[in-house]
Amino acid sequence: MTRTFKAVPAIALALALFDGAAHAQTIKIGVNEPLTGAFAASGTYVVNGAKIAADEINAKGGLLGKKIELVIEDNKSNPTEAAAVAEKLITRDKTPVMMGAWGSSLTLAVMPKLVEYEIPMVVETSSAGKITTSGNPYIFRISPPSAVEAAAFSKIVDKLELKKVDFLVINNDWGRGTAEDFGKMMKDKGITIGQVETMDQSAQDMSAQLSKLKATDSETIIVTTAVDQLTLIFKQAAAIGLKKRIITTGGSQNPDQIIAQAGAAANGTMHLTTFLPWFPDKTPNPEATNYFITEWKKRGFEFAGVTESFRGYDGIRTAAAAIEKAGKAEPAAIKAALWEINIKGLNGDIAFKKSGPAGQERGQSFPNVYLIEIADGKVGMKAL
Repeated sequence: MTRTFKAVPAIALALALFDGAAHAQTIKIGVNEPLTGAFAASGTYVVNGAKIAADEINAKGGLLGKKIELVIEDNKSNPTEAAAVAEKLITRDKTPVMMGAWGSSLTLAVMPKLVEYEIPMVVETSSAGKITTSGNPYIFRISPPSAVEAAAFSKIVDKLELKKVDFLVINNDWGRGTAEDFGKMMKDKGITIGQVETMDQSAQDMSAQLSKLKATDSETIIVTTAVDQLTLIFKQAAAIGLKKRIITTGGSQNPDQIIAQAGAAANGTMHLTTFLPWFPDKTPNPEATNYFITEWKKRGFEFAGVTESFRGYDGIRTAAAAIEKAGKAEPAAIKAALWEINIKGLNGDIAFKKSGPAGQERGQSFPNVYLIEIADGKVGMKAL
C-alpha cells in the first residue's frame, strides 16, 4: 500500500508547538546572541543584562503566575548560525518571543524565520537601516537604526564644526549602513564626505586603511565597529601618528573597556552612546539605572559591561511587558501587545512606532542619543 505524506506548513507546525507550550510550567523567552566569535564580548554582556531582568521579574512573582525562563543560544557571530538558532528556539524550545541577535547581519539572517513561523523578536542592538526597509512586521527594535542615530547627531555637528569627514567602517550591513545614513545627513548639512574605507570583522591590522585616511584633508573620521576592533584602531592610529578627530557610532563601544585596553590611545576620541551609566542622574530613569548598576556590580561584573548589558535588560523587560499585556504566552498575542506597551527603559521610553513599507511595518522605539568624550582616561560628557 502506498501512503502519501503532506508537508506541514511552518506556521501550522509553530501553532501546534505553541499550543503545547501554553501549558508549560515556565514562560520561555528565546535569547539569540553571539557568545563566541568576533562579537562574543558584546553578546555576553547583553546576556548578563538579560539575566538580571529575568531574575528581577521572577523575584516579583514572574509573569501570569509563572517564572520566566531564558533559553539562551550562541549564534557564534555568524549569520547562518543565527538563523539556525532562531529555528531551534522556535521549533524545539517553543519560545513564543525572542530577543536578538546583536549584529545587523545576524538579525537580518534571522528575520526570514520570524516571518516563516510568525514569531515576534525584540531587537536590542542592531542598527542597520535595512532592518527597517525590508518590511518585516515581526521586528520590534529598541536600539536606534543608524538613520535615527545620524538624525540625533545632526543636532550637534554644527557645534563640532565638521567640514570634511572620512569613514572607516566594518564591512557588513551595520557598517555600510552607517556610512550611508551618516553620509547622507552630513551632505544635507553641507559637510563634504571624503574617503570611505572598510575592514572585515575579523581583521586585526587596519594600518593600511588608517594610513590612507591620515593622508586625506579631512579633519574627522567616523568609525563603526565592535569594541575589540576599535581598541586596535586607536592603538594603530596612535602608532602612525594620526591626529584627526575620531568619532565612533553604534552606541555600544564600551568606552570603559576601550580605556582599559587602549590606554592613552583612546584619549580625545568621541563616542555616540544611548546610555549614560557614568551619570545615572542624567538618565531618563535614575532609580532604575542605579538599581541595574548596583545589581551588575553585585554579580561581580566589570563596570565596563553596563554600556551594552543594559540592552539585554531592557530587551527582556520589553518582551515581558508584552506578555503581561497579552495575558498569554502566544506569539500572535505578544506581537499585538508589543504595539501597545509603553515602559520606561534605561535609555528612554520604550514605545513602538510603525516604520517601513505599508502593511509590513515593524516597530521602532526611539531612545536617547548622547555624545561622550574620553579624556585623561575618563569618560565625560562632550562640552558643546
